[in-house]
Amino acid sequence: MNDKCGLLILLRLYGNLSPSLLFKWWKEDPSLSLTEEKSHPLKKLSSKSIDVGAIRKLAEKELPNVKRIIASYRENGISVIAISSPEYPPLLKTIHDPPPVLFLKGNKTLLYEKRLIGIVGTRNPSAYGENAASYFARALSKKEWTIVSGLAKGIDGHAHRETIRSKGRTIGVIAGGFNCIYPRENRLLAQQMAESHLLVSEHLPDAKPQKWHFPLRNRLISGLTEGVVVIQGKEKSGSLITAYQALEQGREVFAVPGSIFDENSKGPAGLIQEGAKLVASVDDILGELSGFQARYTESV
Repeated sequence: MNDKCGLLILLRLYGNLSPSLLFKWWKEDPSLSLTEEKSHPLKKLSSKSIDVGAIRKLAEKELPNVKRIIASYRENGISVIAISSPEYPPLLKTIHDPPPVLFLKGNKTLLYEKRLIGIVGTRNPSAYGENAASYFARALSKKEWTIVSGLAKGIDGHAHRETIRSKGRTIGVIAGGFNCIYPRENRLLAQQMAESHLLVSEHLPDAKPQKWHFPLRNRLISGLTEGVVVIQGKEKSGSLITAYQALEQGREVFAVPGSIFDENSKGPAGLIQEGAKLVASVDDILGELSGFQARYTESV
């Protein structure tokens, strides 16, 4: 662990600066210099008066403790990666608000697989929705795609389970920390994924999931992938939040059509009306993503 990684992880663990400010500082000055200057990036980026000298003293005092914390995480199977590290997922760096620090549990090599795709949808799917999730998870796994979803009840959990049954690879992006898996019904699934697949979080392991964590999580599902497949969801569902974030991030959005008499068809139908790709088979997805290249977006 180099000094820049150590400093980012230290300030994330101790909560001295917000994750957003940490990222903006790193982007403004990748060296993360702590020399005291009136024009220091932290003072320019924040409306508050940041005491750069105090941060430098904290770093000098606490960096050895951070190394011990990281070692204790490692003993529990948790890896910590800062955005300044070459191990940080390159695709995730292309979104405008990537987490400055990621927490990983499981096989972190899955982050560097060539092809990652998201599958998301309603927490209350119909039999049709479950069948569609099973089909796309199986078919994409057989084509060597790694399936990314949010470990939520419904379509997300179904996509993870079907991928595992198909001997594929899957990544679960969670809200909250690894020691507070939500929903409870997916804790065994999360344990299985932590052993043989991968869990990803931007929160400390003991962080309990809060309502605002879920839309944050959704941007990581899309940010890690080349595109997102939406299977069922109402007009204002979380899966649509993921879809719109995917569009903002320059990712492809695929919508699975459904019955006009089903409320859960309204979300995908609206996406299709707005230009999302209607997909009825895995070939519809593969043809669209054959030449994918991530596009950087501007920070806001």
